Amino acid sequence: MVNQEVLDAWLYGKKLECTAKRPDRPYRFILLGAPGVGKGTQAVFLSEKYGAVQLSTGDLFRAAKTTGGDALTPVMQAALDTMNKGHLVSDETVVDLVRERRDCLSSGYGFLLDGFPRTVAQAEALDTLLAEIGESLDGVLNYTLPTEEVVRRLSGRRTCTKCKRTWHVEFNPFRPGDCQDCSGEYLIQREDDQPDAIRVRLETYEKSTAPLAAYYEKTGLLYTISAAGTPEEVFARTEECLP
Repeated sequence: MVNQEVLDAWLYGKKLECTAKRPDRPYRFILLGAPGVGKGTQAVFLSEKYGAVQLSTGDLFRAAKTTGGDALTPVMQAALDTMNKGHLVSDETVVDLVRERRDCLSSGYGFLLDGFPRTVAQAEALDTLLAEIGESLDGVLNYTLPTEEVVRRLSGRRTCTKCKRTWHVEFNPFRPGDCQDCSGEYLIQREDDQPDAIRVRLETYEKSTAPLAAYYEKTGLLYTISAAGTPEEVFARTEECLP
């Protein structure tokens, strides 16, 4: 079960006062994986079974956009200002955001870092931060799938324009043009789920992630896991990597 206290501290900068029982063996992992490989599903499995909390920088930024201005730290406000201008948030700013939430990394529940680090510079900064708080990584879980399989997964998604529920033409079928959840009559394929757009996203991901994977491979922390098959089969492979 997800520890909501840790998650709220991560998303909203709340003071961390954990009251739930800590796991006997906390796990501390970084999650890598291109869109469509099922990384999020594996994070749910790991959280439910071992208590490690998924700490996503993407979720952090989305939460910040709905938080009042006075509640945002100067670092978070700077990050949002940068994104609103259409620019990438700098390594230094992202590291400062994680540093503000260092208690989430040393809570004793374990963590699954998702979306951070994205560059070697961020990875080196994380190494420094973990050393400062007396923590260390158990590994980096790198989920992989052939490009065409990812395209098959993502291009089959259809989204309800009414309730926003996502369906799939193959894995989660629906009546043609109809959402069975809300009776919405119009399901669409998002532009970024078009095959050509997916291939561009995957190419960009591979270029940015390759140096990071190489960095962790040199440290012996990288575990490359095939994301083919059912979520349960992938989780079985994941558990084989746990120390």
